[in-house]
Amino acid sequence: MVIDIFVRNKSYFMSIFHYFSNDSNQRAQFIFNTIAPIYAKVDKTLQSNYSKSIDLLKNEITIKDKSVLDIGTGTGAWAMMFLNNKADVVHGIDFSEKMLEVSKKKHPKIHFSTGNAENLSDIDDGSFDIVTASYVVHGVKADKRAKMINEMQRIAKEVIVIHDFVGKTPIFIRFLEFMEQSDYKNFKKNFCEELKNITGWQTKKITSDDGSGLYIAFKNS
Repeated sequence: MVIDIFVRNKSYFMSIFHYFSNDSNQRAQFIFNTIAPIYAKVDKTLQSNYSKSIDLLKNEITIKDKSVLDIGTGTGAWAMMFLNNKADVVHGIDFSEKMLEVSKKKHPKIHFSTGNAENLSDIDDGSFDIVTASYVVHGVKADKRAKMINEMQRIAKEVIVIHDFVGKTPIFIRFLEFMEQSDYKNFKKNFCEELKNITGWQTKKITSDDGSGLYIAFKNS
């Protein structure tokens, strides 16, 4: 569906894409604002993916009664998994206002706000038990990933959870990553070591069977 829309509006997309090509934040914001109306439909296909991943996560950490911050929440599907598993408070942040319009309608029990993952200075240190991100961190180069992880570490009381690519990436997602000019290939190769080096925390990588997985960093006791 997304590819069909791109083909029908190729000249428009490519002109905007070219205009924003030197600013990764603007480029990504434009892309996700544009696809927000149809991304909610994609959420439905991601539900089984998220369900498998949250079950794997529950083998590692406790979600019940915890406070959760979901960075790059999109339309809120990953954040909702934590609420469905009895998290006490769930807060989602995204830089795409169009995505947040969708998330607020779909998940009224979750608090959503606008924010940039590289600078969350309005959120206090250690203010959430779990800080998580799904399909976000791979989108930027290693230096920006480090900024995101540093912010997540500052805010997390207990654990950082990254739900993202492991193994083969589906063609639809590869198309979006091409448009975004993401760093997902290097991310898959290097991120587990990056997470360990940046945080200094105990880390663990868990592979699912659908091209995704979990990268978990546990705060040192």
